[in-house]
Amino acid sequence: MKKVVTFGEIMLRLKSPGHERFFQSPVLEATFGGGEANVAVSLSLFGDKGVFVSSLPDNPVGDGAVQSLRKYGVDTSLIIRRSGRLGIYFLETGSMQRPSNVVYDRDASCISMVKPGDIQWEKIFSGKTDGSNEKADWFHITGITPALSQSAADSALEAVKEAKKAGVTVSVDLNYRKKLWQYGKKAPEVMRELAKFADVIIANEEDIQKCLGIEAHVDVTSGKLDTDAYKNLTAQVKKEFPNISVVAVTLRESLSADKNGWSAALSGKSGFYLSKHYDLDDIEDRVGGGDSFSAGLIYGLLHYAGDEDYAVNFAAAASALKHSISGDFNLTVKSEVEALCQGDGSGRVQR
Repeated sequence: MKKVVTFGEIMLRLKSPGHERFFQSPVLEATFGGGEANVAVSLSLFGDKGVFVSSLPDNPVGDGAVQSLRKYGVDTSLIIRRSGRLGIYFLETGSMQRPSNVVYDRDASCISMVKPGDIQWEKIFSGKTDGSNEKADWFHITGITPALSQSAADSALEAVKEAKKAGVTVSVDLNYRKKLWQYGKKAPEVMRELAKFADVIIANEEDIQKCLGIEAHVDVTSGKLDTDAYKNLTAQVKKEFPNISVVAVTLRESLSADKNGWSAALSGKSGFYLSKHYDLDDIEDRVGGGDSFSAGLIYGLLHYAGDEDYAVNFAAAASALKHSISGDFNLTVKSEVEALCQGDGSGRVQR
């Protein structure tokens, strides 16, 4: 069992039923989710110790968010509880040629108010917070957290610096969200500094361009994968950030809201690898698909003895399965992912 620490925001998710438009019926389905929280849940279900660090309101809504994580074995003991509010996002699931739509309501949420010094990172990474002295193996953060506020960005930078000081592997999912960068900083100003402390970068071609300012000469509309273009793109990331040893790029072909092609590329320590391609028809829920990939990649790199080819295939398979599950969390276990990696994608009833 490995110990993976994540840091970010978990939100209240309010979704219109099925494929309905917002308020087409007077119902919104309430669950919880958020980038780093989704990763912690997935890793816990795979059998690792997922630790989620955040700040949540000390009220019944915050209690509900914590309970949703504990249900799946996530360690929530390091979450700061204080007065304030929980961020909310509203989701309208698209269908056919109508895209899905996300509306954020997360200004002045508790996590956006976190500032450097609020979290004892040195003790968290060493395991001294719970008296176990169980050192963290990995730290994961996304580009969503530093997009929330200047203080959240400062706290994210503090976290990756302390992780590197403690000898913990750091992964950053760039996760560009144009609706969030509203506090005066452009994404590259913040994300390029964070990337200097990363060992692993996870992104799609747009994330790399918008967050790192590296031009992505990739045509995602052609229907064909230009392997050389992705080799060049990942090589450019490594050239500009020599501290980065692994760059994983998710490749989504969005044919419609319900039908996507899905695969990934990885430039690692031992070579360049492409995962198996999945045809995702009749998608149940694509939100959290990237987070499920991140969790799968972290698990694969930690557990499969440096086999980067299998790690990227494990991650792609985990994410493919997530698209069949409603909600932010990827409620699949390791054996199910491994079965898909081995070619069992028939969907036949298991008796």
